[in-house]
Amino acid sequence: MISTKNVIRFQDVPTIWIFENYLNLTEQLDGQQIKIKSVFKTEKTPSMIIYMDAATMTYKFKDFSSGYQGDSISLVQYMCGIKDRGEVSYKIVNDYVKYLDDHKPYKAPEIKTYENYKVTDYTIRHWSNFDQKYWGQYHIGSKMLEIYNVSALEYYKMTRLELNGTTSEIIITGLNLYGYFKKDGTLYKIYQPKNMNKKFLKLGNHIQGSQQLSLTVDYLVITSSLKDIMAFNKLGFKDIECIAPDSENTMIKEQNINKLKEKYKKICVLFDNDEAGINSMKKYKERYNLDFIILDMEKDVSDSIKVHGIEKVKKEVLKLLNESLYER
Repeated sequence: MISTKNVIRFQDVPTIWIFENYLNLTEQLDGQQIKIKSVFKTEKTPSMIIYMDAATMTYKFKDFSSGYQGDSISLVQYMCGIKDRGEVSYKIVNDYVKYLDDHKPYKAPEIKTYENYKVTDYTIRHWSNFDQKYWGQYHIGSKMLEIYNVSALEYYKMTRLELNGTTSEIIITGLNLYGYFKKDGTLYKIYQPKNMNKKFLKLGNHIQGSQQLSLTVDYLVITSSLKDIMAFNKLGFKDIECIAPDSENTMIKEQNINKLKEKYKKICVLFDNDEAGINSMKKYKERYNLDFIILDMEKDVSDSIKVHGIEKVKKEVLKLLNESLYER
């Protein structure tokens, strides 16, 4: 009898099987994108995405709660704590052989081309007292929102083409819907803070706050979000400007960082003080040699201002800036 183990190589193991097996998925992957709860951290709201990478036509994952992302080998690598990718591949082959010994041969499904929902329409509405109450708790007023091209939305519509040729539409309405726009009027992100499943809907790449930079002050702070940019500005540091990437898990490109280094005396990073935020700041330190500061108050700058007020937060931030940003 020929051992199955002797004839199976890693490239013979279906990538889909790896994701389905190690994540114990309840539905078979056939090209669709799914969201599940993180396997790396305990969470109430699913934030781990399993998706088909269009460039390679293989499944990959991105876990927003831990910051982990990558291919099928990376998934097992992180789950099992194995550093060497070759060792991970060997484990996957062994596990697949055991699966084949206990089951019928695995039949990979036919991959279908699913269309993602895309925002195709929206309507801007006037600001209301409800908006004032929401943004006011962070001391962010209408003038600041106008500077950063934030508008309140009445609704937005999402459409997609189904496999049977029909078009599906979803219309999203609510009191807390906000559009983030570039100066040319392009909508690049939708912010819906009351939606625990999808606070942000990214529509395009944009370094947030970049169009508002004067490039005439000495220092730059990279924050985690546009809301933190606006909240940080309320602290009143006249020698500091701020930008933010699309998210903490999205690194600003090296060419952009190098250009910014030419414009400012020094740059530092101030992300959320949770594990994911700290890990992201460490990546900026390792890749770009940018110092980072950890504000040990609430999760981020805006929440700290909400809970403790501007003056107390400014005092704590100044201590951190004196240690890492301001030249001695």
